[in-house]
Amino acid sequence: MIKASSLYSLKNWPTWSGFAFVWLVIHLPYPWVLAISRGLGRLLFHLLKRRRRIGEVNLALCFPELSKAKQNDLLRQHFAAMVMGIFEMGMAWWLPAKRLQKLITIKGHHHLEEALAKGKGALLLSGHFTSLELAGRLYSMSIKHTWSGMYRPHENPVIEFFFQRDRTRFFSDLIPRDDVRSFIKKLRKGETAWFAPDQNYRKRGYIDALFFGIKAPTQPATSRLIKMSGAAAIPFEYRRLPGSEGYLLEFHPPLENFPGDDEVENATRINQVFETLIQHAPEQYFWLHRRFKRPHGDEDDVYRQHHISGS
Repeated sequence: MIKASSLYSLKNWPTWSGFAFVWLVIHLPYPWVLAISRGLGRLLFHLLKRRRRIGEVNLALCFPELSKAKQNDLLRQHFAAMVMGIFEMGMAWWLPAKRLQKLITIKGHHHLEEALAKGKGALLLSGHFTSLELAGRLYSMSIKHTWSGMYRPHENPVIEFFFQRDRTRFFSDLIPRDDVRSFIKKLRKGETAWFAPDQNYRKRGYIDALFFGIKAPTQPATSRLIKMSGAAAIPFEYRRLPGSEGYLLEFHPPLENFPGDDEVENATRINQVFETLIQHAPEQYFWLHRRFKRPHGDEDDVYRQHHISGS
């Protein structure tokens, strides 16, 4: 329970003001929201120099075949996508279903149905893309099966308030990220759970696995969850479509012969799944996160080499 004194303290007024602005913008026509996102994205590209530098390093590592100019253009698009992701969060929480329904395109739904028909549950594998919050709402509007999500509390009490109040409307259950046992129970009962294991878990056990050909600390939990639950591992893609077409939710075929006995190979295979999804809309992946950060004191850390510190 969040204390009102914390929620409405003076230091949180800027957050409330920001959400008020988001509420106003999302009630504009959808093309206008896209245009505002592009304009604010251009502004933040110039203002957030440290984050921009992280994005530059990530894109240089992952897309060396692109010229510097094309990498820079992709990063500009990403800043616009990140701003749009903030508005999409508000859309997920506050827009009526009637307004969102016309924006949804579903593909590959039969892969989920076939997996659940076997009674062993389905683990939906997703990466951290900018439309993450809205994807949860669109799923709940479109798919009859209930689903659970793994959850990490937010340090900002205002954001946490909305997470607790509004996310519960489109997840049947929110499971703390440390409560692996409950997650496995859901899968063993033949239910669906959403898992995004693509970010850096360097403070805990991790495996070095290739991501775009670069060694990256990788979460090993995916293969372990599948082994312990017997669930199907289904890549779940969500992305914003071009122009005003809306959003795609696509269920890909379950991974075959997964997991194997080699944890590095398992982790690498999961990273390859994310690489494929990223290629469909690279500007919408979270590039401002230090995905390749090494443990403290490692001189091979690419961000230390470029004098970038922090998270």
